[in-house]
Amino acid sequence: MSIRIGDTAPNFQADTSIGKIDFYEFLGDSWGVLFSHPADYTPVCTTELGRTAALKDEFEKRNVKVLALSVDTVESHKGWIGDINETQNTNVEFPIIADPNKKVANLYDMIHPNASETLTVRSLFVISPDKKVKLMIVYPASTGRNFNEVIRVIDSLQLTANYSVATPADWEDGQDVIVSGAIKTEDIPAKFPKGHKIIKPYLRTTPQPNK
Repeated sequence: MSIRIGDTAPNFQADTSIGKIDFYEFLGDSWGVLFSHPADYTPVCTTELGRTAALKDEFEKRNVKVLALSVDTVESHKGWIGDINETQNTNVEFPIIADPNKKVANLYDMIHPNASETLTVRSLFVISPDKKVKLMIVYPASTGRNFNEVIRVIDSLQLTANYSVATPADWEDGQDVIVSGAIKTEDIPAKFPKGHKIIKPYLRTTPQPNK
């Protein structure tokens, strides 16, 4: 199946490096990041999981739970985690899903046959507390992900979920944002009392409202 932004993220049960989980129960009321890896004991994946573990505090303060997935077994995952912790100077505590039958990989369309018929590409899904898919990023196996970008887009998603704004190109937390086109210009001062700029009638900016 193909998953698109706005779809309900499919639930699943799986064995992981921390035991059996139900995906929805694991997420609870949190945001979620589900991301796949082509295989255990591979160099790029080792750096990615290490980087994710190092960002633990950043994910936690955004109420985000992280799950990784590889088509290898729990035993393989546990051995690999030792290597990740050693080489990346970190401590992997989030679960790595074991998916040897590719059930979850197929559920989330993580296998792209023209890239590899057996290994997942680097798919990443951001899932909101209401279990909707809010963002997808897909990298080839040869390219490691930019986890600063993952944090940045989570900041944008959480901001725009609560305020009638959008974030411009290269936006980072703390910078000005764009007022939604659905808001009339005369109504902006009441909704955004920090002030606003009218660059064009369709391009109005305001300081980030939750700062």
